Amino acid sequence: MQDSIKYILQILPQMLEGLKITIKLFVVTLVLSLPLGLLISLFKEAVSKRPTDNFVIRWIVKIRFIINVYLWVFRGTPLLLQLFFFYFGLTYVTLPNGESITLSMFTAAVISFVLNYAAYFAEIFRGGIIGVSKGQYEASKALGLTGIQTMRYVIVPQMIRTVIPPIANETIVLVKDTALASSIALIDLLKAAQRAVNRDMRVSPYLVAALFYLVITLILTFGFNYVEKRLSISEQGVK
Repeated sequence: MQDSIKYILQILPQMLEGLKITIKLFVVTLVLSLPLGLLISLFKEAVSKRPTDNFVIRWIVKIRFIINVYLWVFRGTPLLLQLFFFYFGLTYVTLPNGESITLSMFTAAVISFVLNYAAYFAEIFRGGIIGVSKGQYEASKALGLTGIQTMRYVIVPQMIRTVIPPIANETIVLVKDTALASSIALIDLLKAAQRAVNRDMRVSPYLVAALFYLVITLILTFGFNYVEKRLSISEQGVK
């Protein structure tokens, strides 16, 4: 027992270094993918509610088509494959100056995770917007609010309450998915554990890594439960 504790304390510094990379990847992905997903969902809904008989709107509709293709691709292919594409695949793309596109492991991981999760968050936000009753739009129009004001002050606040549970679920999945970054040799928490296991032929590093993942997901679970309760209390107060 003492030997196991001594060994865990010995590998703890390298495990903590891997944990830093995991948390950094998680935070950067969440900070970038959430607003990107919201913007995509708002754009799709805004275009769908406007006429398409003038030049500008026709171009917007074309962009909307591109967004639909983007959502289809990134929600329809494995995240692991996307990681391989941005880290390994882009090296085969030659620029006009003759050089190939080379991304660092962390940059490739961030691009893959952000684009993948923004696609999922966009559909979650879109579902929340669709879930708001049409009466809210009509009431906003009667009050003289513009489309942007309606979205900002009426639709989005109501939508946020309904999307918290699915966003919480996706966020917890993101914590576990960060382990996929080890497939491109990024020294995250899982990769640090794998190195220790291969070097020392002991499974303790995997148990330590599992404990770290569980602690992170537990903190997130409590955090989202608190947010849900606060929003619920706020909604009851409004009623």
